Amino acid sequence: MIPETHRFKELARENLLNTEQRKVLSQFAMILRALRDAGFASLPDEKAAMEKGREIRARTIESLPYLLERFEKNALKAGAKVVWAKDAAELNEFVLSLAREKGVNLCVKGKSMISEETDLRDELKAAGIETYETDLGEFIIQQAGRTPFHIVGPAINMTIDEVSRVFTDFLGIQKTDSPEELAMHARRFLREKFKNAGMGITGANMAVAETGSIILVENEGNIRYSTTTPRIHVALMSIEKVVPTMEDAAHMLKLLTRSCTGQKISEYVSIITGPRKQGETDGPDELYIVILDNGRTKIYQDRVLRGVLKCIRCGLCAAVCPIYTHIGGYAYGWVYSGPIGAVLNPLLLGLDKARDLFHATTLCGACRDYCPAGVDIPGIMLELRARMMDADRSLGASEPPRGLKGLYRLWTWVLLDVSRYKVASRLMRLASSLLARKGKIKSLPGRLSGWTTSRDAPVPAPRTFHELYSGPGQERRPS
Repeated sequence: MIPETHRFKELARENLLNTEQRKVLSQFAMILRALRDAGFASLPDEKAAMEKGREIRARTIESLPYLLERFEKNALKAGAKVVWAKDAAELNEFVLSLAREKGVNLCVKGKSMISEETDLRDELKAAGIETYETDLGEFIIQQAGRTPFHIVGPAINMTIDEVSRVFTDFLGIQKTDSPEELAMHARRFLREKFKNAGMGITGANMAVAETGSIILVENEGNIRYSTTTPRIHVALMSIEKVVPTMEDAAHMLKLLTRSCTGQKISEYVSIITGPRKQGETDGPDELYIVILDNGRTKIYQDRVLRGVLKCIRCGLCAAVCPIYTHIGGYAYGWVYSGPIGAVLNPLLLGLDKARDLFHATTLCGACRDYCPAGVDIPGIMLELRARMMDADRSLGASEPPRGLKGLYRLWTWVLLDVSRYKVASRLMRLASSLLARKGKIKSLPGRLSGWTTSRDAPVPAPRTFHELYSGPGQERRPS
């Protein structure tokens, strides 16, 4: 997927005009929040469970190098082969080389954001290796030529009619408006692919350092097929997916499934420790676990920004975000969407290439409040803005426009002194009144114009709150 994060404003405007999509988004957000709340209500103590999950992720990130080494040691002991990939090119080259070496010409894939990040499926296709997504949502968008709309529900924005047209073109079926029939057509098609595939590729929801196991969570059974039918299983994970112990993994699993879909537990949870052992009937002959860095080590080295690596990819932050629930996933222009995408995409691609993403926020803090892993997304957004103004070259930020930097310095100077702030407030109220027409500000000049592009700005009240109220028990009413 070629990043289009630099087109965020343009893509956001386009998606705001899609009224049908916005209806879907509002319903999706409302339903997912309700499911999440019901799921967490089933816990004996929701607050304690959240606090423990955040403590686990904080402890994990602090010990990440040690835990990765321990995971590798135990995975090798269990018979898996562990491969470290510095970047997307290394990961793709390894999988391609392995497929060629083993004579694989057909792959089946479970959902994997890492494979989206590296464009693995397109690389396999270009090499002549047939590859099919097997998660129903991913299968739909693969045939539609689209990218994931949401981390958990990649095709939630598509109507039954759109899916039917995609399947009619690709599978050659008769058009139908029955979701059940469409699902059965996909199932029959993929069942043949499972039988004949030489390699199954999946992600990894968690990797357990204590045992060398990987954990995969799903509701459709496609991952079970992808990991047991082909003779080779390749699991892709990024460095932050590790957890210390199986007990920690069990607790995070409770939070993950409730945050993703509101379920106490998903339909299928696969705990895979090495390839198939002698005497076992299920599992691959060979298991390869590919651990991707792709810029994450540099993020980890920054003690302020490393908090983004706590994320467990539940996707809940998108459902509670007033930005995502208006513009959807496509506007973010790359693999990760919603609040986590607004901070992770810039860190992986460079601030200049995604500078608008971490400005697209109300800073309401809902993503932080709901996050089961304790990622302070609003705090990271503010940090990225500061690094942008400081032209942090290590994060891919260039020197900001001189006028803009001067404006922020002036504003900082004003905010550091109460008397200066009061004078500035009076001047701004005066300027606002001069710009107002019939009680509304229709347009603002220069860099402020964005505030009035799609809405009128209200005129500030003639008197401030402090002028109306001077202290407890002393109220000054407007005359």
